[in-house]
Amino acid sequence: MRLRLGVNIDHVATIRNARGGQLPDPVRAAKLAAQAGADGITAHLREDRRHISDGDIDRLMAAIDIPLNLEMAATREMLDIALRHRPHAACIVPERREERTTEGGLDVAGARERLRPMVHALGEAGVRVSLFIEPDARQLDAARAIGAPVVELHTGAYCEAERAARARELARIETAAAHAGALGIECHAGHGLTFDTVGPIAAIPNVAELNIGHFLIGEAIFTGLDSAIRRMRALMDRARADALGERPA
Repeated sequence: MRLRLGVNIDHVATIRNARGGQLPDPVRAAKLAAQAGADGITAHLREDRRHISDGDIDRLMAAIDIPLNLEMAATREMLDIALRHRPHAACIVPERREERTTEGGLDVAGARERLRPMVHALGEAGVRVSLFIEPDARQLDAARAIGAPVVELHTGAYCEAERAARARELARIETAAAHAGALGIECHAGHGLTFDTVGPIAAIPNVAELNIGHFLIGEAIFTGLDSAIRRMRALMDRARADALGERPA
């Protein structure tokens, strides 16, 4: 199975919003990402609208031909927006107004009764639901219990760890991905991945998709968005092919 790449274009909007106006345009970035090999576009519509705006979601839905993954907090407002737009997928993430970026996984085990009706409503609307969680069996079991078909494993601790600890964090992700497979849940991964850290995650056979954003937008300042995405795509494909003992296409 080809490993999919979702490109998060939030921080194109962050740069735009730093000055106001219309540029740089995240919709243009989404189109360029598709041309460079992205399989989907991810956008996080935050409560405070610090980067992606409601208008961006409207335009993305109208402009791109590849799937849109709407990252969203578990709130009534965001559920209503997702049900109105019906993107291909919605990834429910934890969100705190004071955080700079998503700082950890969703506590599905502790919020089953709040999350269950949201997962059901999105699924009934034809939106594929994923839950952004830590690589932890308890959270995976809870995700399965409330009917989520997909989880996205938080790779932040792995990416930020020193060499000795990174091996332990990678092992946690590998174990969680295998557990997701045993539960019949599709497994994605993301947060903080770079050219240097993506290979071992891409090599995990049960991981079907990686979502990468901040690093690619930052790298694009120096090499261009097309080049950054194509290099990431090549590193992912090489790592997956090596893990399977195959030669990448």
